[in-house]
Amino acid sequence: MSSSSFREKYGPWALVAGASEGIGAAFAHELAARGLHLVLMARRLAPLEALAAELRAAHGVEVRVAPVDLGAPTLLDDVRREVAGLEVGLLVYNAALSLIGPFLDHPLSEKLRVLDVNCRGPLVLSDELGRPMAARGRGGIILMSSLAGTQGTAYVATYAATKAFNLVLAEGLWYELRERGVDVLACRAGATRTPAFESSKPKPGPAPIMDARPVAVEALDALGKAPSMVPGVLNRAAAFFMQHVMPRKAAVATMGASTRKMYG
Repeated sequence: MSSSSFREKYGPWALVAGASEGIGAAFAHELAARGLHLVLMARRLAPLEALAAELRAAHGVEVRVAPVDLGAPTLLDDVRREVAGLEVGLLVYNAALSLIGPFLDHPLSEKLRVLDVNCRGPLVLSDELGRPMAARGRGGIILMSSLAGTQGTAYVATYAATKAFNLVLAEGLWYELRERGVDVLACRAGATRTPAFESSKPKPGPAPIMDARPVAVEALDALGKAPSMVPGVLNRAAAFFMQHVMPRKAAVATMGASTRKMYG
């Protein structure tokens, strides 16, 4: 799809939630290159402002920064304030929290916070922005899922469960909204080289690690073609094997052992 066609289908504005770094920032760069104006949403103002200045200079698009806590009870009011008067034709929900380690080692309050950001956030934004998209008869929604959400994944159990929620939500909306002109996609990313991933200090393993930009590019190119996708050839091969060849019990055990080895 050409940049002009992409902008006509999904513009003029895109909102990227979790845009301050990593995959979110990669989505912002790629969307700006395709001519969309941007609302960059995340908690930290400074990296949003730095990214916005870079995008304006490189691509000549309008960029608004929206320092919003995506796990706050006020999220709906915050989003309505930040997008007032804008025609948002594309939502990318990339924001996510992850707790690493045994489930019972983390307090309940932290696990509920993960649910707020990873599940409540995309639900609120998909509802709020999806309604005007459907009324206009065009638009798109991308929810970031994960290969960890394909089956239970020990030591990141809460995170993996939230990514399963995003996968199933996006696939259901793909079917519902396509007849109203809105494309929905779940991007099931594998390990990706981002500041958040590297700050978790994972031990090297056999699993391939992608850069953030190819993840964003492959997801945007797949929008409108399928309900979900896996970026990266090796990730797709691993996903096929885990889902269609290994018994589910073995897949759960394999993922748990891999995560335990990665984080000791």
